[in-house]
Formats: sequence, C-alpha cells, structure tokens
Amino acid sequence: MQHNILSTMRSLKLIDGCKSAQVYAINPSSGDNKLVNQLHDNTVRANPARCKNQTLSNLDNIQHTNFLQESLLPYGLPSTELLEPQIEPCLKFVDFVQTLADVYRRIEGCPQFDKSQVFLEQCAIFRGLSDPKLFRRSLRSARQHAVDVHTKVVLSAWLRFERREDELHGSSAFDCCGRNIECPKASLVSGYDPESAFDHCSCLRRPKDDDDNDEEGQDEASSTIDIEECSTSEDDYDMSLIIGDEEVRCIRYNIASLSRPFNALLYGGFVESRREKINFTRNEFSANTIRALELYSRRKKVDSFDPPVVLELLSLANRFCCDELKMACDVYLSSLVTDTERASILMEYGLEETAYLLVAACLQVFLRELPGSLHNPEVMKFFCTAEANDKLALAGHSSFQLYLFLSQTAMEEDMKSNTTIMLLERLAESATTTWQKQLAFHQLGCVMYERDEHKDAQHWFEASVEAGHVYSIVGVSRTKYKRGHKYTAYKKINSLISDYTPTGWMYQERSLYCVGKERMADLDKTTELDPTLSFPYKYRAVALLEENKCEAAISEINKVIGFKVSPDCLELRAWFSIALEDYDGALRDIRALLTLDPYYMMFHGKVHAEQLVELLRLHVQQWSQADCWMQLYDRWSSVDDIGSLAVVHHMLANDPGKSLLRFRQSLLLLRLNCQKAAMHSLRLARNSSTSKHERLVYEGWILYDTGHREEALAKAEESLAIQRSFEAFFLKAYALADSNLDQESSSYVIHLLEEALRCPSDGLRKGQALNNLGSVYVDCEKLDLAADCYMNALNIKHTRAHQGLARVYHLKNQRKAAYDEMTKLIEKASNNASAYEKRSEYCDREMAKEDLAMATQLDPLRTYPYRYRAAVLMDDHKEDDAISELSTAIFFKPDLQLLHLRAAFYDSMGDVASTLRDCEAALCLDPTHADTLELYGKARERFNEQQNGNHFIGSTALELPFL
Repeated sequence: MQHNILSTMRSLKLIDGCKSAQVYAINPSSGDNKLVNQLHDNTVRANPARCKNQTLSNLDNIQHTNFLQESLLPYGLPSTELLEPQIEPCLKFVDFVQTLADVYRRIEGCPQFDKSQVFLEQCAIFRGLSDPKLFRRSLRSARQHAVDVHTKVVLSAWLRFERREDELHGSSAFDCCGRNIECPKASLVSGYDPESAFDHCSCLRRPKDDDDNDEEGQDEASSTIDIEECSTSEDDYDMSLIIGDEEVRCIRYNIASLSRPFNALLYGGFVESRREKINFTRNEFSANTIRALELYSRRKKVDSFDPPVVLELLSLANRFCCDELKMACDVYLSSLVTDTERASILMEYGLEETAYLLVAACLQVFLRELPGSLHNPEVMKFFCTAEANDKLALAGHSSFQLYLFLSQTAMEEDMKSNTTIMLLERLAESATTTWQKQLAFHQLGCVMYERDEHKDAQHWFEASVEAGHVYSIVGVSRTKYKRGHKYTAYKKINSLISDYTPTGWMYQERSLYCVGKERMADLDKTTELDPTLSFPYKYRAVALLEENKCEAAISEINKVIGFKVSPDCLELRAWFSIALEDYDGALRDIRALLTLDPYYMMFHGKVHAEQLVELLRLHVQQWSQADCWMQLYDRWSSVDDIGSLAVVHHMLANDPGKSLLRFRQSLLLLRLNCQKAAMHSLRLARNSSTSKHERLVYEGWILYDTGHREEALAKAEESLAIQRSFEAFFLKAYALADSNLDQESSSYVIHLLEEALRCPSDGLRKGQALNNLGSVYVDCEKLDLAADCYMNALNIKHTRAHQGLARVYHLKNQRKAAYDEMTKLIEKASNNASAYEKRSEYCDREMAKEDLAMATQLDPLRTYPYRYRAAVLMDDHKEDDAISELSTAIFFKPDLQLLHLRAAFYDSMGDVASTLRDCEAALCLDPTHADTLELYGKARERFNEQQNGNHFIGSTALELPFL
C-alpha cells in the first residue's frame, strides 16, 4: 500500500522547492528513496515470512516506484533548511501593554471630533490579536464617532464587510438590517451624533402603502411644478439667454442670485448687464439645461429633471460657482446610485465635477461590493493609480482609512497581486501620523517580501523602522539574509534582544541565522517566552522527521495543534501520518484543514487538498452516511473536535446541501476558536436552509455570534411563530442565558430548554441542551435536578457533562466524588486541558498545582492557571514572583483578567504608576469592565494626591490629559 500511494502521489508532477510560508521545502528524491526503503526494511524485520511470500508481487511495485522517482519529481518530505516563519503584516510592539495604555489615554483625552481616528488606530493594534471581536468593537466605535460623510461611508462598508454579508444569498449592497451604523442612507448624512449610531434606521420600518404614497407624492409634486411654472407671468421675464437658435426667457434677478459670477455678469460692469438678450452659446450648454437653470432659479429644485440635464447643471454650477445649485444636483445624483454599473458611470462625472456626495455614493457601492470590486477593473481604476488618488483627493475622498480598508481586503484576497501593491502605495501616500506610516511601510515590505522582491522589501521595512516600528527590524534582517548579508542579519536581531525586553518572536527570528544547538536553544527560548508561536514546534517536528523519528515528530506537532489549530500544522501532521502509513490519520487532518480553508493548496501550493482526499480515500475504509453518524457520535463523545470536523466534512461531501451539518461544523469550529471559518460555515448553513423557520434560526446565530443579542432573540421569536423547533428554542434560551439572570429569567430559560428537549433533534444537540439545563439548575441551586440533567446527558454520550456533574458534587461538599468525575472526563477526552484546569478546584493545593501545570502544558492560552499560581504566590508574600507569573502570560496573551489582577497586585504594593498602566491597558480591551474601572478610579485619586503633594512616582512619567 505504501508504494502504491507514493506512486500515485508522485504522478502529480510536483515542483521542487517553495518559498511560501504556508508549506515546506522538499528533499531531493534520494531522501524519499531512503524513507521508502527504511519503511520496507522495518516491515521485513517485523514479519519476514509474509514478506518473503510477497516478494514477487512487491517487486513490481518497487520497480514502478523507482521508475516514477527517476522520471518525475517526487513530492518529498518537509525540510528544515527552508522552513521560515511568516513576517506578520500587522503592527507589533515590544511593549504591548504600554501601547494599549497609551491608546486608552488618548481615546479618553482627545476631543470628541477626533475620537474616530484614535479608534481607527486601536483597530490597527487589535488586528494583530487573535480575537476578531476586539477589532469589530473598535471599528464600531470609530464609525460611531465619525463626523464627515466620507468616514461614515468607509467605516459602515467595512463593518458590513466584516460580517461578510456578500456570502448570504439574497443580500444586496444596500442591506443594513435596520442598523443605523451600517445604513447606506445614514452614512450620506454629515454630522456628529454618536448616540444615534446604534439606533435602528428607518429602512425596515417602511409602511406597506409607502409605494402608493410615493406615487401620490410624485403626482402632487408634478402638479405643483405645473402650478409654479404657470404662476410666473410673461411680464416677470426681463431677459433672455440665447443658445443657438433657441431663446430661453429668464428673470434677471433670479439668475443673478444664483452666484456672485452671475450677479457680476448681469448687474456689474459687463456689457451683458445692459442687454436684454445674452448669447450663451459658447458656454456649450444645451437649451434644455438653460431651461432647467431658469426653472431652478424659481423653484430651487432639480428632482423633476432628467439625469443628463442634472449632470449638465452640475457642470454649469461648477463653472459659475453656483454652490446651492451644485449641492442640489449633488444630492439628487447621489440618490440615483443603486448598483455598480451606474456607480461606475456617475463616478466619472462626480470626480470631474468634484461632487462630494455623488462620489461618496459611488464609493459606497464599490466598498459594499467588496471583495468582488477588487476583480472589477472598471472599479479599481478609480483607486489604484496616483492620478486616480489625486482626483479622489480633489473630491474630498482620499483618506488613509479608505486605502487601509481596500488594502486589507486585497491582502486577504491575494497578497502578491499588483492591485495589492498599488493600493498599499496609495496607503503609504495617505499616511500622515506615525502609526499610519509604520503600518503602511511595513505592509508594503511584507508584500514585496512575499513577491521575492527583496531589495524593495528591505527599503520599505527600513522606512517603517525609521518611523518607529521596531518589529520591522525582522523584515530588514530577513531581506538582508536573503541578499547574502547573513552576519548583518544576525547582528541586527541580536542587538534587538540586547536593547529591549526579549520576546518570543525575537528569539524565533534569531534562530534563523543560527545553526545546530544554537538554533534549537533559541527555538526552545522562543517557546518558553511565547508558547503560542507555531514555528518552533514545526521546526522541531521536521527535525525529528529528518532523524526518522516520525512518531516523535507527530507528538511535537500535536503540542501546538492541541491548543491552536491551523491549516499548515494540520498539513504537516498529515505528511507525517503518510510517512507512517497512517492514511486514516492523514485523511482526517486534510479534511479538517479543508474545513478551515476550502481552497487550501498542499505540496508547496501545487495540488489542491481535495485531490489528496480523493487519493487517500482509495486506501482507507469506506463509510456510509450511517457509519459517519456513528463515527461522529464516537468522536463527539471523546471530545475529539478535529476528528469530528473530518467526519462532518466527509458527510458534507455526500450531502453538500445539508444545513444541519453546516451548522454542526460551525459549532465545532467555534470550539476550536476558528471564528472566521465558523461564521463562513454558519452562513452556508443559512444559505442551504430549505425552510424559512430554519433559515431564521441560523440568521439568529449569526447575529448572536457577531454581538447582536437582541436581534438574535427577535429571529428566534420569528422562527417560533412559524414552527416550534429544537434549534429555535435553544437559540432563544442560549441568548437569554448570556446575561445576569434573576430568578424569574432563570425559570423562563429552564422552560425554553425543556420545550427544546420536547422537539425532535439528534442526541448530540440534546446532550448540549441537557448540559445547559443542568447549568441553569445549578445557578438556581436545584442540585438534584441538575444532577439528573447531567446524568441524562452522559447517557447519550455527552462527555462534557462530567464537568457539570462534578460541580454538583462539589456544591454538595462531595469533593472526592467531584475529583473522580473530572478524572473520568480526563480519561475520555482527547483534548482535556480544560478538564485538568477544572479538576484542580477539587483537590488540595499541591495536586492543584500539578493539574494546573498540566493544563498550561496542554494549552498555554488558558489564563486561569497563571492567575491561580500568582494568587498563591501573593498569599505567600512573594510579590515579585506573583507579578512575574502574570507577566509571563501577559507577554504573549494580554488578557483582561490577567491585566486586572496584575493591576490589583501592583496596587497592593503601592506602585501607582504600574497600577494605572495595567488598568488602562485592561480598559482598552474592555472599557466597561466594572472592577477595573473601580480600581482605576482609586488609583487616579492616589495619583492626583501624590502629584499635588509633589511626590515622585516611579521612573516612568505618565501623561493623563483627561484628569
């Protein structure tokens, strides 16, 4: 089987070598021969009799394999020689906590009209974090405080893009779901009103008979126009404008009042002021336009004119400085922009005539059609070139936030494209503040590096460093190394470690310029300082593979997959599994990575992962859909989320339109903290729904997961009004339980979950509902009922219910039973970091330390173990050790709870400056956190007292402009 599958894979004609950060470099064919021969030798030693009998049959396979190796390039195995981590295309800081604190102070202290720009900076800072909710919250705040139309248009479109509304069938660019903050109409209204940003707009509140009323209103307007036109007698006209052979009678005073140039022409020292008939032919305006001008001079409205006439009026208004007329034309034309085709046509006129609102309306359509607009050359011509940028600037619509949005979208679509480069160049031209220059220059460097244009990449990285972005030194070193200056690269990173507090990414970068034991030492130091960086695990795993230690290589890569799932790590484990002839394991990992990235290219970006799935399927046991359900139950029961993902992917291949499976997929992805992929699956579930009530439930989950709880509840209610269903009741109960419940609310949630359990559903979902019901019973101190729920959940293999049952035992003062219950969960669960963490609550201090140490080893992102250990150290009066324990985690995960606890520790030690800094950093992450706000208020009072008493606090001067 080994030789057959290797032969099949080699027939794919893969290319040797790749510089992408996604995949890995390959060995020459001799290395692959060595591996095949070794695996064959191992098999012979294990069962010589069997191998002797198979010698003749295997000989043909071996000869066939050798022939393919000689005639085709093999796919090979990963090599450490060309492995390298990606240079992250975002802002990174050597003192992230201080950066957060600085931003928070500036948000609190800056004028209201300037807050939007500071929130945009906060967005750029949060972009480098793993939690997209922080970014979206900042983006909403930036839109909330926006003042001008341009900023509102850009940020509203960006908010919509973050929700990926384009993936929902039936949605249009002008959908806003009733949210004022995303409403395209509200975006075209200038002014500062932050309180109204989160109000509901009028789009969804239109009465049913509005169309009839509109028609009646239009009829009235038409009759009014006729009356107004007739109400002016012939005697009122005192001049004429001549256009060719036509004469348009006008009222001199009305025309002169349109602008100062007209007034000077008709009442000033020009000869036209003494003429009754004025030749207007050379101005190249049509007679219809002049008639419209005359009518406008009396009516002050343009909405009854045809669009071509209004466009000419706009040009006339520009030439003769008729500001009111220009505004009227601008407003009217902007209302006509409804799609990309019309926007492309009107954008040309808007830019030519510098019509602010018209350009804004066209811009809004382009932005709300992203990412599709990136592939439309008729749209991109308005953004990419320097000349186009100049025109946008003249119209008041060139800005850093515009090109930041466009370039971020382009980088997600295709980082190496020419469009991405041109948009980033415009971004750099638009940058004015320090952080804007740092980001623009750094991202240009990253893109040039990915394109292997190392000289240009070095130039941009150096520009970013000069602007103050220390992390860009990584880019400078990497490009110097690629250009042959290896020692210079090493020295730059080495000086970085000497000049600043060392971080994990510094040692990771220096490891690239070391060899042997020094490299491994730097990688081990990287993991010690920042265990969340995946490159060291990948490098060590590949190094073990090169020593023919495949199982050890898998164990090493499992360490990072256990707490941070990514396609590249899953691909690497699949390589190792193939080497061990574990085709089931390889297929599992490839199916899982396809769930994360459906377009993932394996083998150095040359083969779609789906192709490898088809090859591997020939060498594993085939499952029916019923078998898949059984496999899913088993993996769900063992808390094997990656295995469950793979089974769901298999089931979807057989039944791609099954919305329930898509929904199940989204739940698994959320458990694995893959939020972007989870939301994509949820949108696919919504699109494939066969009934309205089901579609409403999925729309409700989308709203809930994006922070719109009240709207999610409304969707659940609407679904239940159509048909009672498990998912609608469960969604409503889940959303209601996500708040501080009083006794009455808890009773209602219990009622909803009981109703859900009465509806048809599969055992997996019912297990979750029983588990949630048990949790609510515990909160209501109904422990026996809670225990019944957990036991029922365990009876249908909902293994996580062990944790709830342990909590019940603990509350009944049965700590031994609670400990034993958690031990059962640890034994059953394949991913059990949380189980070790929870079990630590049910044992003595020493055993708790052991469990928490294991939890940290399995998942360093869990913050409770650090907080517990720090609290124990603080109780033992080891303040410095307690601070060090928290700082260890804060360096790689600036978590709200960690920052708050460290601030409290600093406060108890009398270090006001450090208390303020950590409080400000925590409030930057969550400005509503009550405990931190209280601590911060007290620390500010002490700071003021010390300042008033001329006391010196710390070595760092704090600027508190809002005090």
